This record gives sequence, C-alpha cells and structure tokens, in this order.
Amino acid sequence: MEKQQLTQTNSARKTGGLNPFITIVILIALGILIYIFFFGAKGNFQGETVDGKPLNFMGIIHKGGIIVPILISFVLMVLVFSIERFFIIGKAEGTGSLTRFVNEIRKLLDKNQINDAISLCDKQKGSIGNVVKEGLISYKALANDTTLNKEQKLASLNKTIEEATTLEMPMLEKNMTILATIASIGTLVALMGTVIGMIKAFFALGDGGGSPDAAALSVGISEALVNTALGIGTSALAIIMYNFFTSKIDTLTFKIDEVGLSIQQSFASHH
Repeated sequence: MEKQQLTQTNSARKTGGLNPFITIVILIALGILIYIFFFGAKGNFQGETVDGKPLNFMGIIHKGGIIVPILISFVLMVLVFSIERFFIIGKAEGTGSLTRFVNEIRKLLDKNQINDAISLCDKQKGSIGNVVKEGLISYKALANDTTLNKEQKLASLNKTIEEATTLEMPMLEKNMTILATIASIGTLVALMGTVIGMIKAFFALGDGGGSPDAAALSVGISEALVNTALGIGTSALAIIMYNFFTSKIDTLTFKIDEVGLSIQQSFASHH
C-alpha cells in the first residue's frame, strides 16, 4: 500500500511544471506586444512615428522588421522556462547536500538500519530521496519474502529502483526540449531576418540606378544586423541554460545510480 501511494505521488510530480503549449502561446503574444508598444513607442522615433528615424537603441531594434517579435518571444521563452527549470530541479535536489545524503544512506545501509534510512529520505524531500525510499521499502519487503531466492530478490530490487527513477526523470527533463529547440532554431530564424534585411539593402542599390538610396541601404543593413544580433544572443543564452540544467540533471541521475547500487550491494551482503 505504501509503495502504491509513493508511485502515485511520483506520477503526480512528473506532470508538474508549466504547460508548454499555453506558455508558448502567451509568450508569443507578449513578444508581439513588447515589439509594438515598448520598442515601437513614439518616443523612440523622430517625429513620434514609427516611420521616423530611431532616436535610441529600442527604436533601432523595432526597425529590425517582422522577425524581431519572434526573436523577442524566443528570449522570453528561454527566460521563463529557465526560471521554471531552476525551481523544479532545485526542488528535485531536495534539502541539504546530495553527497552528504548519499554518504549517510550508505552508513545506515552498512548498519542495516533501513527504517532510519527511510526517515532520512523523508527529510531529504527530493527526487533522489523518493527513489531511495521506494528502493528501501522494496528492500524491507524482499528481506521478509521467503518465496524468492536471492538472485530473484536482487532482480526485483533492481527493477523497483529503475521504475522509481523512470517516474522521476520526466519531471526533471520536462520543457528541456524547448530550450534545446530554441538553441538550434534561434540563429536560423535570425538568419531569415538577416536575409530579408539584405534583400532590402540590395534592392536599394538597384532601385536607385546610378545613385543608390543611401538611407534605404542603411536601413536594410541595420535590419539584417539587428536580427543577427538578437538570434545569436538568444541561441547563446539557450545553449548556456540547456547545458547548465543538463549538467544538474546528470548529477542527480549519477547520485541516484550510486545510491541504488549501494542498496543492492547492502541487500546482497545482509541477505
């Protein structure tokens, strides 16, 4: 019964976090509004009209064209989902040092103090604590099981730990694909804006005949560079955050594997 309750708790936890579809739609709408009302504010342009010459950097960004709202939305997505992952993974790490927790669990296992180890898992309140607790509950049940031999008990214990880990991983990895996707397509979307800007620039060269329109030429080049800068910055930020959170997830996974192996070794030596 206790194992079933823990499994239900883990199943509920893995569905936590922001709903990606709703969040993305909201952020795209917010990016468009920021582009229109913040970067496109009248005070950012000469003559207080978006057709005027930009007076500051915000006006220059607004002149980047129709791709800029998409890139602004990408920046917002990276920020929002990074903050969400920071809190979710931080919660999954639980309280206190993971290394200290693993060492204390090992000491209790060496003394065969399973109940104390389960109590320590309750205090840890993280993903590793959840996995270890379910493994220890199975440990107790298998220790009193007379229907299985030692090899079968070890196989059952290993399966329990693997299943508990599988239940925790979706919660840790949720929305990570969004950061990875933005890291990949951010520069490609920006490249589209860059190409559009360069098309405008070359059109200005040819449209003027013998005397190119210098103003139109500079606007096209400026649009291209604004998109390039936003795309590179967005992709770089997404790559940094993705690698940061991947590293933290890998650390958690390693600790879970480490303590899971200790549980199996302890069971093999004591039973």
